[in-house]
Amino acid sequence: MTTTVVLPGVPGLGGLYARGAGLAVARRVRSGPSVLPGVSLVVRGVQASAEHLTDYQHLLGESGSDHLPAGFVHVLAFPVATALMTRVDFPLPLVGLVHVANRVTQLRPLALGDELEIRASAADLRAHRSGTQVDLVTEVSVDGSLAWRGVSTYLARDVFLDGAAASSDDGPTPFVPPTPTGRWTLAGDVGRRYAAVSGDRNPIHLSALPAKALGFPRAIAHGMYTASRALADVGAGRGDAFDWSVEFAKPVLLPGTVTVRIAGTPADGFAFAGWDARSGKPHLTGSVTPLA
Repeated sequence: MTTTVVLPGVPGLGGLYARGAGLAVARRVRSGPSVLPGVSLVVRGVQASAEHLTDYQHLLGESGSDHLPAGFVHVLAFPVATALMTRVDFPLPLVGLVHVANRVTQLRPLALGDELEIRASAADLRAHRSGTQVDLVTEVSVDGSLAWRGVSTYLARDVFLDGAAASSDDGPTPFVPPTPTGRWTLAGDVGRRYAAVSGDRNPIHLSALPAKALGFPRAIAHGMYTASRALADVGAGRGDAFDWSVEFAKPVLLPGTVTVRIAGTPADGFAFAGWDARSGKPHLTGSVTPLA
């Protein structure tokens, strides 16, 4: 059985990250739960602001309209999912979780002025060769009708929980760089600029010092920034309803350059990839498939 917990509003990510850091310290000295919390967190009456939407559109290269891009809906829903990950009965530490994949199904467009209900739950706690994975599922509805559903997959490296189901993952698929169609030149402040529109101020995206503490030579771009930029580059060909999936590989160091390929048709769907031209290693791969 799943219990619904209604929150009074969308929680602030700053406070959630502070809470998550505290729980991570506590779990170093005591074992935590090994099952997922049987709750769904719900926030009702969420509305986007025109200023927030415009800032997002300008940063990601989305066209100016009253429709909410699927990546922007992820931004609105992300704090509710994060609140679930900072509960004392959530089995994995928020600090150090790696976002490895994201899948979104948009059933119809959402618009500025819509009153959104955002629901977040956790599913499929499973063992992985490098630790433990879990899916955070967010659903966005209007007037009781589901319009958008996102599944974010996270990996807790070196965290192995008793009772987690075995994963069927066979390791990453070998990547062969395709013929590029473009290139992104990302400035050193992209992490701070995306943090301003997303609220996700994880320090590893903001400056070199905290990034170095976690093993990166300098700040890294948000994965959802790169995924959402690829979606924006697909453009109107994605239609009003589509599946959008992405897998993240090597982080993008800031400042940096990403070689990209985005190709396909509305009839057959679009594939995208971003990689390091010097090493040939991928940063992200994914697809956008219009729904009939």
